[in-house]
Amino acid sequence: METTATAEKTQEAQDFMPINGTDYLELYVSNAKQAAHFYRSAFGFKALAYAGLETGIKDRESYVVVQDKIRLVLTSPLRSGTVIGEHIDKHGDGVKVTALWVDDATHAYNEAVKRGAKSFMEPNTIEDKHGKVVQSGIHTYGEVVHIFIERNDYDGIFLPGYREWNTEYNPEPVGLKYVDHMVGNVELGDMDKYVKFYEEVMGFKQIMSFDDKDISTKYTALMSKVMSNGNGRIKFPINEPAAGLKKSQVDEYLEFYEGAGVQHIAVATDNIIQTVTDLKNRGIEFLKVPDTYYDALAERVGEIDEDIEALRPLGILVDRDDEGYLLQIFTKTVQARPTMFFEIIQRKGATSFGKGNFKALFEALEKEQELRGTL
Repeated sequence: METTATAEKTQEAQDFMPINGTDYLELYVSNAKQAAHFYRSAFGFKALAYAGLETGIKDRESYVVVQDKIRLVLTSPLRSGTVIGEHIDKHGDGVKVTALWVDDATHAYNEAVKRGAKSFMEPNTIEDKHGKVVQSGIHTYGEVVHIFIERNDYDGIFLPGYREWNTEYNPEPVGLKYVDHMVGNVELGDMDKYVKFYEEVMGFKQIMSFDDKDISTKYTALMSKVMSNGNGRIKFPINEPAAGLKKSQVDEYLEFYEGAGVQHIAVATDNIIQTVTDLKNRGIEFLKVPDTYYDALAERVGEIDEDIEALRPLGILVDRDDEGYLLQIFTKTVQARPTMFFEIIQRKGATSFGKGNFKALFEALEKEQELRGTL
């Protein structure tokens, strides 16, 4: 019989691309300064770093905001005719870079490329007085890229080329801890292609699958497969549309984003009631499920630590799996186009993604689509 220690060694040997976690997410946005203010005032992020004209960069500027282990880089072009500007013109505001923290960015790149990844950035070293960072990158679905960040020899504020962003305005955080998972929407027929990509190129495993019987309403449906790296710190559900009577939320996303991209970022909290209360008080709007959702909740999920009557007015959803339960809620889209949004999630042992909430969530999304005339 294989011992636990042997199993762990076997897993380590198979995990040819160890990833420590999410290093940062970079969003291309039309106005980085205003976006940085929004994420600070509404989501409780704090100012961290800045790069732009004052640091010698002439074509773009980036503001970095942080909350616990979550770092967002908000980048805008400073001139017309730039690659960043063209990306925003096509897609609107959205995630361009998912940066992954690794111990060896050259090794991660070489392993990925030899397994079929398309190169985005060859390994290179950037440095300043605080040390050096090695970075490399590959393409994934749509125009999203993964950049591998090796920062073992760096103790600066963020990355070389950035300076500390000093500002008197830093509101209190709302309890967001880390990126739990990040969901990508791809074109019909492409889901399995990218499942294979993450399996073969990055050594991920499929840990969950949902078909149109699991994720559907009277009108719309989608299919999803969840990919995870060896230590489980990176989870990428991949969605594709499924046939339905009307246009699904994935179809709507693909139409307005004009291609595949990041649909939502799930961020974890240890106290979802307090976090959501704070976010609502700061103006964040959430999808609202019918009040009747809560009438049978106790029967469906069993005993939970939270008072259901405290969850009801906030619209927080609950689901249970074999490991425990989770609480989750979804914001409305956070930019002009009906594309990217955020999920707030608190796990009480559960390792799943809220399958029992899919129908209620999709009905809430369909109400928003109906208001927009895109259902």
